[in-house]
Amino acid sequence: QVYVFIGLPESIIAAACSRSGQRVLHVDSRSYYGGNWASFSFSGLLSWLKEHQENTDIVNECPAWQEKILENEEAIALSRTDKTIQHVEVFCYASQDLHEDVEEAGALQKNHASVTSVNCTEAADSACLPIEDESLRTTSCEILAEQTPSSDPERALEVNDVQVTGEKENHCDDNTCVPSTAEKETSENVPVAEDTAEQPKKNRITYSQIIKEGRRFNIDLVSKLLYSRGLLIDLLIKSNVSRYAEFKNITRILAFREGRVKQVPCSRADVFNSKQLTMVEKRMLMKFLTFCMEYEEHPDEYKAYEEIKFSEYLKTQKLTPNLQYFVLHSMAMTSETGSSTIDGLKATKNFLQCLGRYGNTPFLFPLYGQGELPQCFCRMCAVFGGIYCLRHSVQCLVVDKESGKCKAIIDQYGQRIISKHFLVEDSYLSENTCSHVQYRQISRAVLITDRSVLKTDSDQQISILTVPAEEPGTFAVRVIELCSSTMTCMKGSYLVHLTCTSSKTAREDLEPVVQKLFTPYTETEIENEEIEKPRLLWGLYFNMRDSSDVSRNSYNDLPSNVYVCSGPDCALGNDNAVKQAEALFQQICPNEDFCPPPPNPEDIILDGDNLQPEASESSALPEANSETPKESSNLKNPEEPSK
Repeated sequence: QVYVFIGLPESIIAAACSRSGQRVLHVDSRSYYGGNWASFSFSGLLSWLKEHQENTDIVNECPAWQEKILENEEAIALSRTDKTIQHVEVFCYASQDLHEDVEEAGALQKNHASVTSVNCTEAADSACLPIEDESLRTTSCEILAEQTPSSDPERALEVNDVQVTGEKENHCDDNTCVPSTAEKETSENVPVAEDTAEQPKKNRITYSQIIKEGRRFNIDLVSKLLYSRGLLIDLLIKSNVSRYAEFKNITRILAFREGRVKQVPCSRADVFNSKQLTMVEKRMLMKFLTFCMEYEEHPDEYKAYEEIKFSEYLKTQKLTPNLQYFVLHSMAMTSETGSSTIDGLKATKNFLQCLGRYGNTPFLFPLYGQGELPQCFCRMCAVFGGIYCLRHSVQCLVVDKESGKCKAIIDQYGQRIISKHFLVEDSYLSENTCSHVQYRQISRAVLITDRSVLKTDSDQQISILTVPAEEPGTFAVRVIELCSSTMTCMKGSYLVHLTCTSSKTAREDLEPVVQKLFTPYTETEIENEEIEKPRLLWGLYFNMRDSSDVSRNSYNDLPSNVYVCSGPDCALGNDNAVKQAEALFQQICPNEDFCPPPPNPEDIILDGDNLQPEASESSALPEANSETPKESSNLKNPEEPSK
């Protein structure tokens, strides 16, 4: 197999094929794992921006690759540039104190902040600071570092309810390393020298501090959560890939109503402890949620409303406007015009079924960011013999004219690599191949703020908030707020992701929501202790291509053994990636089990054991694979509800 891109679906397929005994070569022109699913440190994100502005992300092509095509062959050229990211705008509001060379700990490039620092001083004074029109990132390219498996045999998935204290080792780029959690904790107590004199009242966060603490950030290009009973969690547990990652519960579901952020009660205990609801509302809500859990057994109660919107159906259920809002936007997570009654009931039931498996909300978030998930599956692939080549571009697919099938690829060195199956991410296909394809776009924003959108006694809250669309033709905005215990931002700050389906540019779509929830940082406001909204320190807007609904028939003249994967979609969960991966795997390896668990040690039979029991090769092989069987005992039935 040849895999030309390293996103989440491709990584899952690579792991599944490798596990089933296929030989897998995973190739990517980038220098990091994950593609548009990756996570970056702060300096890595700035480098990603700079690379795209300078068009240095794609390795130079082999000048004479056309000469490698024989008479009975034809070539399908692949795209030389990544056009999945557009309309990039960067804003810096934090105090500018770059009077000396400020450098991130462990960083190699002294000019890594040049993308934004040039206009930083202006940004503090002006409300906006557009930068270039393209953006991506350079996150760690090392597969997940070795980490100790869960010591609790009853848990199939490691979910941390408290701040992590040091389970993960260094997580490396080509030339740089992210300190382990233990190292982070020891260094977190060291104050920044230039800020200590200026913190008598307020803990100020300056741009210099963000740069210096940049390795505490793990910034996702795509913002998603994992449903605790979703397909990806089930796959992580079934395949035992969950041992390569750790997760935290989302602690709060929030709603934005009447200009204020409120917490939504989810579980039965939350409902009856809520001070926002009257006793009558609590009974109404519990009765309706009980119905949603078993709505399929009572078709008479919803059949007459199947053709209307879910929002209209809620009005017929004797729910107060407050309860209708909570159910519609915070449980079903849809809009007034977004789904039918059946779709709304299904979404609400799915939300309720996921409650209580790992916590009081239905969602989990991987420590160190969404970019860990592709790396987990890449590691499983490598354990079973998969080969990975980064910074290695592919020039074209070679097609046999007689059979019409792809027989090889030609790489940047003019080398021909032969295979039976080829998996290509949509962004690698050229404009000629995609001339009839219509893409949707995702609007994304990444913000660094100084406090949570809803202040509570704990500063370690992980929250999801849906802000409804206000104008026709626009879409609801999903807001995910991450605290420092997720290992995605520095202590004392929050990392906020905003996502919606695009109707305009990302900034035009998302800036109105940003203005409702946050206020830009200014020097004059630092003394005001009663500022109602969190202060915005830094922000990034960009549009990302959504190719998830593109039919294979839309591509021109693709051979039958070339399989196309889409990039990230706009949905909150990862079900689309898992479904896509399983469907393509069954085409490549029909009748094979999809990502089965690793074998136990006693089940492993090595080639030549009977003939050469003393051979050095034989004795070395079980040692190389020892981590796989060793940890397989932690695998549990994914349907087993644990808490």
